[in-house]
Amino acid sequence: MFGPMFSTPEATERTGETAWLQAMLDFEAALAAAQAKAGIVPAEAAEDIAAHCRAELFDAASIGERAAASATPVIALVKDLTAAVSPASRPHVHRGATSQDVIDTAAMLLVRDVLEPVVEDLLAAARRCAQLAEEHRGTVLIARSLLQQALPTTFGLRCAGWLTALDEAITGLRRVRPAVQFGGAAGTLASLGASGTEVLGGVAERLGLAEPVLPWHTDRSRIAELAGAIGAACGVLGKIALDVELHAQTEVGELTEGRPGGSSAMPHKQNPATSVLITAATQRVPGLVATLLSAMPQSYERAAGAWQSEWEPLTELLRLAAGAARRTRELLEGLRVHPDRMAANLDLTGGLVLAENAAGRLMGALGRTEAQELVAELCRRTVEDGGTLRAALLAEPRVRQVLSADDVIAATSAADYLGSASAFIDRALAAHTGMEER
Repeated sequence: MFGPMFSTPEATERTGETAWLQAMLDFEAALAAAQAKAGIVPAEAAEDIAAHCRAELFDAASIGERAAASATPVIALVKDLTAAVSPASRPHVHRGATSQDVIDTAAMLLVRDVLEPVVEDLLAAARRCAQLAEEHRGTVLIARSLLQQALPTTFGLRCAGWLTALDEAITGLRRVRPAVQFGGAAGTLASLGASGTEVLGGVAERLGLAEPVLPWHTDRSRIAELAGAIGAACGVLGKIALDVELHAQTEVGELTEGRPGGSSAMPHKQNPATSVLITAATQRVPGLVATLLSAMPQSYERAAGAWQSEWEPLTELLRLAAGAARRTRELLEGLRVHPDRMAANLDLTGGLVLAENAAGRLMGALGRTEAQELVAELCRRTVEDGGTLRAALLAEPRVRQVLSADDVIAATSAADYLGSASAFIDRALAAHTGMEER
C-alpha cells in the first residue's frame, strides 16, 4: 500500500525478488560461460546452465524460506539449479564460486539498472533548474536566514543553487562503478588453479560490470561509496522539496506545485503533496546509509552478519532514491512561480531589509560605527511609526547631508542590491553545460 508513494514502478520491479533472483542467475550463467571459454567447463554444460538461468523456472518464496537455514538464499538456489540441468552439467554449476560472489554481483547488477534512470531523472531536473535560473535571473525575492527575512536575492539564483547541487549529485553517482564479485571461498579462487583471474575478467565482461583489482568480500568501500553518493543526492532532493514546501505556505505563496494535493477534511487545501513525498523518502535515507556504513568493518575474508545486514537496506535505498529523483523531476517540471507574491513579501518590512545597503553608503562620510548606529535608529523609528526605511532616510537631515534623494532611492531599491547574483547564475549555467558535455 505504501510502496508506490516512495518509489517508482521501474525501481520496485528492478529490486524485487524476481529481479534479485534473475541477477543471481545471470551471475551463474556468466560464470559457466567464462569457465567454458577458459577450458574449465564443457561448452555444452555452460549452454545447458545458461538455458536454465531464468527466474520464472524457480520458486523465489521457497528459496527464501530455505535460506534461513544457511543465512543465504544462494545455497537453495544452486541446489535447485543443479537439479534442473542435465546430469552431465551438474558438476559444473556454481563451480569455484561462493554465495557472496553471487549476491554481491547480483546487487551490483541491480545498482546499475536502478541508478541509470535515477541519473536520467536528476539530469532532467537539473535541466529544468537551468531553465528556471535563466528565466528568473531578474525575479527578485527575499532571501531568508534562520527563517527570517535577510537581503534581496533572485529566484533565478535560488534555482541556480538547486542546479549546482544536482550537478554535484549526478557527478557523485556517475563515479559509482558497479563491479563484479568473484573470489571463491576465501578470495583466492584456488579451485580454478591458474585460471582464476581469467575467469574473473570473463564474468565481468559478460555482465558488463567493472573488473576489480581484487575480490572485495570484506572491503566494503564500494558499498560505502554507493551509499554516500545516494545519500548526498537524496539530501539535495530533500532540500529542494523543503524549499518548495516553505515557499508554498499560504502566508508566503511564492511557489505552488503544478498538481497540488487535497485534504480528506478541508476542501480548500492545496497541499504540496509531491514535495511531501520527496521529504518523507529522503528523511528515511540517512538511517539506511548509516546501516551500510556501520557494516563496513567485516571480519577476516568473509563476514559473519555484517555482510548479510546490507541486503535489505541497499534494496530500500535504491527504491527511495528512484522515487525521490522521479518526483523531484515532476515537481520542477510543473512548478508554478508567483513573482507578484515575491514582490509583495519583499515589501513586508517597509524596506528594512536594505538597511545594510543604506549603512554602507553612509560609511564613507560618517564612519562605520556612526553610520550603522544611525541606520539602526531609523530602522527602529520605521518599525514604531509603520512607515518605510526610504521615507525615514529622506526625512533625516544627517542622511541628506551625505546622500541625495536619488542616492536614497538607489540605496533602498532591492533590484539594485543583488551583488553578483547574475554572475553566479552565469557560472552555474556554464558549469552545468560543462558537466553535460563530459
